[in-house]
Amino acid sequence: MKKALITGVTGQDGAYLARFLVDKGYEVFGTYRRASTPNFWRLQYLDVLNEITLIPADLADMSSLLEAVSASEPDEVYNLAAQSFVSASFDQPLLTTEIDGTGAVRLLEIIRHLNKDIRFYQASTSELYGEVEESPQNESSRFWPNSPYAAAKLLSYHNVRIYREAYGLFACNGILFNHESPLRGLEFVTRKITNAVARIKVGLQEKLFLGNLEARRDWGFAAEYVEAMWAILQQDKADDFVCATGMTKSVREFCEQAFKIAGLNYEDHVETHQAFIRPADVELLQGDCTKLKETIGWAPKTKFEDLIQLMVEADIQRWEDHQAGKTFPWDAFNYGDELSHLRRTV
Repeated sequence: MKKALITGVTGQDGAYLARFLVDKGYEVFGTYRRASTPNFWRLQYLDVLNEITLIPADLADMSSLLEAVSASEPDEVYNLAAQSFVSASFDQPLLTTEIDGTGAVRLLEIIRHLNKDIRFYQASTSELYGEVEESPQNESSRFWPNSPYAAAKLLSYHNVRIYREAYGLFACNGILFNHESPLRGLEFVTRKITNAVARIKVGLQEKLFLGNLEARRDWGFAAEYVEAMWAILQQDKADDFVCATGMTKSVREFCEQAFKIAGLNYEDHVETHQAFIRPADVELLQGDCTKLKETIGWAPKTKFEDLIQLMVEADIQRWEDHQAGKTFPWDAFNYGDELSHLRRTV
């Protein structure tokens, strides 16, 4: 039986990957950060919490990472843990660099000294491209980070390449473009939209405040993207791959479709607010995953409209179930009221 260690197993990608690997017969270990409030709802949602072994660890703490790798003795390590919210990286640039930039280097050093046969996957990001010169973007396109988050991820990206070339590690970068699901965190714009649609639909909210509605992204389904992560580590030769749909849509188009699914007009409810405008933004991201398709045979299946419908229907069902007094794994009450947040930031 193969063994895998997933850092950040409580996140969207970590939970989907854990479910995928368990179903493939893996023994799965996952790291999580100790917090005052446990954040296992995604693992519970996918009914995988009791099928994996959890290990407390932090990417900023070398000793805890060494313990996690030593205890799990993995064949494969998937480094998905991160400070993954772009806007927060402007508020916490040093923390973001420590976690997203040097965290991967700690894991690579552990693998180099402990067991060079471990295969390593690094969760890279389309945010690396920043201010793009060409579209769509592929593995050869210029990187020009436009946030502390992207700059930190670029540091880890190049170190993965360096450790692969200098030490012969089987280390790969997956340059994943935006991938969403009903398990996406509410701080991300897609889930923020679908959750607000649901609340408006059931009469709990009137307005949705957003930032740049014209930003365009390449949006896919997270449950499919974790399959690509696994496939990348099954190749004979380590390499880096773009994972994307090749289609780009604006935040405005996402809003329009999400509200339409609920029988609502987004123009009646959506307003822009300065509090959600980033100091620097990425206007357009569109991925070219030709290399991934030709090498691995992976291709996205879920269309943009179907993804939004999946998310909107899930959030409406959650709020309806909540109003009916049902209990279930959920994250909505981990977040404060948006209007209160706006009053604090104005």
